[in-house]
Formats: sequence, C-alpha cells, structure tokens
Amino acid sequence: MNSLILTTATRFLTPLILALSVFILLRGHNEPGGGFIGGLLVAVAFALVEKAEGVEAARRAMRIEPLVLAGIGLGCCLAGGYWGGIVHGDFLRGIWPWYEEYGLPVGSILLFDLGVYLAVAGTVSAILFGLEEAGHAVAGRDD
Repeated sequence: MNSLILTTATRFLTPLILALSVFILLRGHNEPGGGFIGGLLVAVAFALVEKAEGVEAARRAMRIEPLVLAGIGLGCCLAGGYWGGIVHGDFLRGIWPWYEEYGLPVGSILLFDLGVYLAVAGTVSAILFGLEEAGHAVAGRDD
C-alpha cells in the first residue's frame, strides 16, 4: 500500500504501541495484562508496519525472524517453569529471589511472562507475514 498518511502515522504509532506492550507485560502481575496481551500488541505494531511499507520492511523493522523470536520465547517459558522445579520440586512454582532483600518483584513468573510475550509476538507476526506473502503470490503482485 502506498499511502503517505498511513506511512507517516505508522512511524509515530509503532514506538508508542511497542512501549504500551512493554507496560502491559510488566503490569500483568498485579492487574489484568501480561505476556499474551503484550505479545499481541507487538504483533499489531509490526502488522501496521507491514501494511504501510510491506512485508520486507516489517521483517527489517523486527530485526529477528518471527519464528526465532517464538523459539526464544518458548525457551524462556521452559526456563521459568523449570526454575521452580529445580528450587522447590514443583514445575511452574513462583520463585522471587530478589523480593525479600531488594523488594523487586522479579523472578520466575516474570521470565515465564516474558516467554509468553515473545512466543505470541513471534508466532502471530509469522502468521500475519505469511498470509500477506501468500496473498501477494496469489494476486501476482510484488509490492
């Protein structure tokens, strides 16, 4: 699509949507939100770039292949789950190593949420990019 208005709005909105996604990710422990909703917002931001500038521009803006991002997210989920299993013997048990000493709510649950965030962002982006590329192939277009 060659719309000057959409391209200009995308350059303004994409950083805002990405910042909102990080806020939603970090807010998810105490209020509604978390990794899934934050990951969907990441996918929306790159879908906006894809609609405004094309799939290749969106892939360049993402800087990492979507399925690689999903794989990293899956690894974070497993690491967050096994962390509780190693320390307490229960898979997915919450571990808060820095909470009592420093008051930081950072632990295995945040690692698990980060994994969900990355997995959802990568998977949904891969699906959206693939659908767009398939649509262009069927239509015989190269833009």
